[in-house]
Amino acid sequence: MEKIKLTEYSHGAGCGCKISPAVLESILQTTERTTNPNLLVGNQSKDDAAAFDIGGGRAVLSTTDFFMPIVDDPFTFGKIAATNAISDIYAMGGQPLMAISILGWPVKVLSSDIARQVIDGGRSACQAAGIPLAGGHSIDSPEPIFGLAVTGIVDNHRIKQNNLAIPECDIFLTKPLGIGILSTAQKRKKIEEGHIEPAIDAMCTLNKIGAELSALDGVVALTDVTGFGLLGHLSEICEGSNLSAEINFNKVPLLPNTKKYLALDCVSGGTKNNFKSYGHKIGDMTEEQRNILCDAQTSGGLLAVVKKDSRQAFLDITKKAGLSLESIGKTCEAREKLIYIV
Repeated sequence: MEKIKLTEYSHGAGCGCKISPAVLESILQTTERTTNPNLLVGNQSKDDAAAFDIGGGRAVLSTTDFFMPIVDDPFTFGKIAATNAISDIYAMGGQPLMAISILGWPVKVLSSDIARQVIDGGRSACQAAGIPLAGGHSIDSPEPIFGLAVTGIVDNHRIKQNNLAIPECDIFLTKPLGIGILSTAQKRKKIEEGHIEPAIDAMCTLNKIGAELSALDGVVALTDVTGFGLLGHLSEICEGSNLSAEINFNKVPLLPNTKKYLALDCVSGGTKNNFKSYGHKIGDMTEEQRNILCDAQTSGGLLAVVKKDSRQAFLDITKKAGLSLESIGKTCEAREKLIYIV
């Protein structure tokens, strides 16, 4: 029996399916703003999850994320989608509590057994995070879709946001870039044997380190890098915090063979839409830099802005977690552009 290739049943892949930042901004401008004294973080700051004060100095975190297949294997697709959704809780400095699944399935095209494998993959990610997959909702859809709605918890004073950065801080990234480029190479059947595995490993790695970093006051801003690319999510930090940033391109970590497939023009539509949306806010850069720094990531790493006097404590925590990190740039006072590539 021929093995199913899930990526052939969707028009997009992973977080590359996200609506472009420019279009999303126009959509959100038409919605009524929610006001509630207990809502500590809503959609005004474009943050990763909502935070609601439940008293006693604690807040509930709530988020959702779902997308179409980014890999062919059903179990792996489910695991990646769930890992990506849970990341929003870690990016707020919280601990996940439970999740419920979101499943759209073309029931007349793909068997229910394949859908079961997808959910099993999602359940495995939840188990790795120490939470139950407690239920969910499903619909008959023209393309396969999977993700989670995740609930978490955090002490109010440990909530990490993306709009509280300050100048003269170091910028760190906990996973290498290139996921979108390698995934596009796979979808276009250009990938060589063994070259997609590092991207899959990265996408299946939980950002648990975010909950540990919440203890550091010197981590002044935190977010995860997903469909809008490194520059998109850093732009949100800069805009929300009213400052600019400099990125040292040569310090940005890349997955193996990223530049090889970039040379084969494996650039996703999501990456191109990213640059169209916010490229005017970025300083001069080469085409290679643009396609890497705007690369639409799926289940990417955490982007942390760290005060210099907390740098060593940050590195001690990340090293203990098995990460070998160095600063990829710094924040600075607001200038003409949000981000400059140096």
